[in-house]
Amino acid sequence: MRREKGLVLGVTTVAITLLLAACGSSGSKNAGSTDTVSFSTTDVISTMDPALNTDVIGAQALTDTMEGLYRYEGKTIKPAIATKVVKPTNNGLTYTFPLRKDAKWSNGKAVTAEDFVYAWRRVVDPKVGSQYAYIYEGIENAAAITSGKQPVSSLGVVAKDKHTLQVTLEKPIPYFSQLMTSSTFFPVYPDAVKKAGKSYGTNAKTLVFNGPYKLSGWNGPDSAWKEVKNTNYWNAKAVKVKTLKYQVVKDPSTALNLFQSNKLDRTNISGDTAKQMKNDSHYSTQQQAATFYMQVNQAKNPIFKNAKIRQAISMTINRKELVNQVLGDGSAPVASLTPKGMSFDPTTKKDFTSELNAEGKKNTTYNPKEATKLWKEGLAETGQTGKTFNYTLLGDDTDTAKKQAEYLQDTLEKNLPGLKVTLANVPFKTRLTRSDNGDFDMVVSAWNADFPDPITFLDLFVTGGDNNNGKWSNPEFDAQIKASKTENANNDKARWQNLIKAQDIMNKESGVIPLYQSGRAYLTNSSVKGLDYGPSGNYNNVSLYLKK
Repeated sequence: MRREKGLVLGVTTVAITLLLAACGSSGSKNAGSTDTVSFSTTDVISTMDPALNTDVIGAQALTDTMEGLYRYEGKTIKPAIATKVVKPTNNGLTYTFPLRKDAKWSNGKAVTAEDFVYAWRRVVDPKVGSQYAYIYEGIENAAAITSGKQPVSSLGVVAKDKHTLQVTLEKPIPYFSQLMTSSTFFPVYPDAVKKAGKSYGTNAKTLVFNGPYKLSGWNGPDSAWKEVKNTNYWNAKAVKVKTLKYQVVKDPSTALNLFQSNKLDRTNISGDTAKQMKNDSHYSTQQQAATFYMQVNQAKNPIFKNAKIRQAISMTINRKELVNQVLGDGSAPVASLTPKGMSFDPTTKKDFTSELNAEGKKNTTYNPKEATKLWKEGLAETGQTGKTFNYTLLGDDTDTAKKQAEYLQDTLEKNLPGLKVTLANVPFKTRLTRSDNGDFDMVVSAWNADFPDPITFLDLFVTGGDNNNGKWSNPEFDAQIKASKTENANNDKARWQNLIKAQDIMNKESGVIPLYQSGRAYLTNSSVKGLDYGPSGNYNNVSLYLKK
């Protein structure tokens, strides 16, 4: 999913009254009562509509309050509304899911196969406008429906009976089971959607839940919200924490104050605050299946179509210095869009990134002398020698994002003659809108894995891709991605090589300029246990508990 998914850099803003209340304390006491855990989060919930959500904030809220066919427990896929993890039949084209007969919505009504059919048809319906409709590609008629060539009723998903869901594919999807953990495939309660219309997902009153928790009193742009245990959840006995509280916090020092004054049980910190707390007993870091990267707008600025220009930009960046001195949050330099520790060769079990060509590492190694040389060669090849360029770098408006932008501005201007960089740090939602509209010269973007497979990153940058905002295009890259989805979909070894080759092409051309693999530094109350961070970048809070 797009779960740029809300990868806002740094923690976000809170009411001044809480800040004033935050005086020095150990942070060792539980922030709420013995049945409540309080978290900071990076932004508001944009929507609770599974068809429309595009960020990690909404994805986490949906994972807390809703449930699909499967759920991750650690790195293992477990049955959720489905009673088992099923194997496909018909040469990998048919999945038949038996559903739990005891699964209920929060209003007491049964969760049925028709609820899935209704929800999935909404995602691919062009009238709904889901940015994630593309993730359904491969399910029978999905692509034809999103392009307006087939009716939504032709989607290859049917309710064989009340508790049997059957899905038909046009081609095998090797990562189909992983997709079934994603919130884009969650069911919805049809009557709630029909009653709310376009307001569905904008406030708690429009929603009916089938997951571990229920949103309580949430009204769209709220900077704080509460989730209470859903007693109608089929697995309610396993849910040990009765209430989850989320508070949007923007400034790292504010986050620290709130934690130390027992207002938060777990909070993300960054920058100088993270460095300050590095030796604290409550401090920890967590590597994410997410990368931050730079896109340059080739449609707006044709100079960026030159590979040497893009390589020069990449080589001006000292990624070790960036993550250690600017971020300080456990992030790590990365040489490819696809992160380390996420996906592994089905034959050799080696990490995907370890099998990539050395070209990618070369183009992401700090080399200002070579960068200046390539920049000048690129200018000559494009007939731009001697000219000056004033480009705007678009990014988020958090404190850490601003410092990151200043660092990039300095190194680009210092090493690339004639380049002046103006900074535009804007709210996350504004940055997404401007990126989608092509209203940028350069932009720092991010992506968090929807499922642990390289395709979730690489598929973003095929020619014409919805998230390919820089408009980089390479026919051979496109061909490798296509082959991985078609003729080699059932051949693990050949498919893996398609993905390796695709990533190598992107790396060689610096089609997308990787910056770092996201890490997060946390302060966590010592009584909070069972934090289960899954491969898709969400916590399974069914596992959460408090040590008495």
